[in-house]
Amino acid sequence: MKAILTGHARGLGAAIAENLLARGIAVLGVSRHGNASLEKQYPSTLEQVALDLSDTEAVTAWLAGDVLRRFLAGSQTVLLVNNAGTVQPVGPMQGQDVAVIGHAVSLNVAAPLMLAGAFTAASPDAADRRIVHISSGAARNPYAGWSVYCATKAALDHHARSVALDNTPKLRICSLAPGVVDTDMQAQIRTTPLEQFPGRERFEALKRTGGLSDPRDCARRLVDYLLGDGFGNTPVADLRDVGG
Repeated sequence: MKAILTGHARGLGAAIAENLLARGIAVLGVSRHGNASLEKQYPSTLEQVALDLSDTEAVTAWLAGDVLRRFLAGSQTVLLVNNAGTVQPVGPMQGQDVAVIGHAVSLNVAAPLMLAGAFTAASPDAADRRIVHISSGAARNPYAGWSVYCATKAALDHHARSVALDNTPKLRICSLAPGVVDTDMQAQIRTTPLEQFPGRERFEALKRTGGLSDPRDCARRLVDYLLGDGFGNTPVADLRDVGG
């Protein structure tokens, strides 16, 4: 079994990578920066690629090569975890930097869709192919100040719904909201000025009352679901409803 994982250097992505590797699953980690700790711990099963996933031209050039096909070759069960993403820009639309909008759309939408297509094309002989987009409750509920984040995560949900209708042989897909996880992104959210993100107080309360999920526990439940028999039964799901 082999897995391709984006954004494996920190946060939830690092916890997912560690969980997969601890189960003996080889991981190809793709992010701007490597994970030195995991590389030291799993030198034979972690392969890393330094790639700016917000740079669509760079992603296109990388996918034109043979890395995915070579990595996945010989494995009957192959996984793609599209985890990398950004919450920026935050704030009302008139104050958003257009370059930051472009960066977010490239990272949150273009990269996972490109990887999903390339992953599927590179694994025609695998008996079991699974794609999980790491989505968000923001895909299904609008938040003031998060128009770009909400829209990009909703795009992943609808992509999964549409792909599921294609009935591609030996392919399962799910856009999965993991819940509110205690990561650097959450810390960033809690420092956002209220005039930019009026919903900040909800996330402050979750931190204060212990309502944030631990990344390692979330990763365990997420990987359990990804590997379970029920994965892909619904193309859009929430880990809090389906995870153990």
